[in-house]
Amino acid sequence: MIFLTVGTQFSFDRLVKAVDFAVERGQIAEQVYAQIGKNSYRPYNFESIPSLEKPLFDKYICEASCIISHAGMGTIAMVLSNNKPLLVMPRQKKYGEVVNDHQIAIARKFEELGHILAVYREEDLQAKLEQLKSFVPRPRTNNTEAIINKISEYLSCLNQSA
Repeated sequence: MIFLTVGTQFSFDRLVKAVDFAVERGQIAEQVYAQIGKNSYRPYNFESIPSLEKPLFDKYICEASCIISHAGMGTIAMVLSNNKPLLVMPRQKKYGEVVNDHQIAIARKFEELGHILAVYREEDLQAKLEQLKSFVPRPRTNNTEAIINKISEYLSCLNQSA
């Protein structure tokens, strides 16, 4: 089962439609289940629900063979912690899906590091779905020491300016 999630804060009709059409065209043969938020578009080719309680959401993440999602940090972190293949489509400002393109920057960086796959245009979805079938995400490790150093540098700057 492929789990599609778009978060609950904003609608993301563009991604839900793209996945629905991919199922319709046979580009996705596996069963899809989706958490679609308050989308105006309702998929025809798979079951969906606006929102899931956290335990049920976690269950779908764990049971899914892979996840398709928006490029929200919460979802990316959760999927990576479960070692699942993840394909993201960032919400984009030019479509009125977000106020800035932070999700594009997140997707590019995590894809560059080998943690996820990203698709930016609906017409490129089929090729990324093919890659997703054999994609093994590079494990993400926390660099606690680097974070501590950055915080220490910042605090030192504050002390010097005071």
